[in-house]
Amino acid sequence: MNRFTLAAALLIALPATLPALAQFSAPPNTGTTFKDTSMVKPPAGAKVAIYEFEDLECPACAHAYPIVHAAAERYKIPIVRHDFPLKMHIWSFDAAVVARYMQDKISPQVAEDYRRAVFANQTSIASKEDLNNFTQRYLRSHGHEMPFVVDPSGRFTAEVRADYTLGERIGLTQTPTIFVATQKNWTQVTDVSLLYQVIDAAIAQTASQPATPAKTRRATTKKK
Repeated sequence: MNRFTLAAALLIALPATLPALAQFSAPPNTGTTFKDTSMVKPPAGAKVAIYEFEDLECPACAHAYPIVHAAAERYKIPIVRHDFPLKMHIWSFDAAVVARYMQDKISPQVAEDYRRAVFANQTSIASKEDLNNFTQRYLRSHGHEMPFVVDPSGRFTAEVRADYTLGERIGLTQTPTIFVATQKNWTQVTDVSLLYQVIDAAIAQTASQPATPAKTRRATTKKK
């Protein structure tokens, strides 16, 4: 399958003070450094999707978030999101676990709004204690109290770890990692200003292709 990367403007060349600075745990990914991208596909029934790995403590993820969600809304395509909290970040793993708790125990919309609020307030969250205080205020503003233990069974922690393991399987070293995926190939988007352009190309490519039915998707998925 074709694998190509759009990198008209390298994020690593930006000054460290800008919010679009990508976060790396190793040399940045390119289209030839991924190990296994066989899972980078739209969900069943969709021709095109945005497939994203994000870190709630990553400034570049905060910069990309509104752009990615506006694009998904405009084109009516799904976002397949995974958490990839980089180990060098202090509180991002905990924030991802809290978001999973809200999604399951309160509502998906409250969880989505929480992620948005965390990104918008990143610069005021410097520690786990800051995150805890922010989360308490957020929950109270939505009519809820923060539980004494957010994840007593470890279920949400396991979900975040599973996402991280999936990212390691792909070979990720940075956040955000954003793909525009079709059932046949994907394009990595390293400059979110090009996201709409990439989606346009993917939609044009798949215009005459039927979406993969849910009941046959597993049988027809092939490793790239």
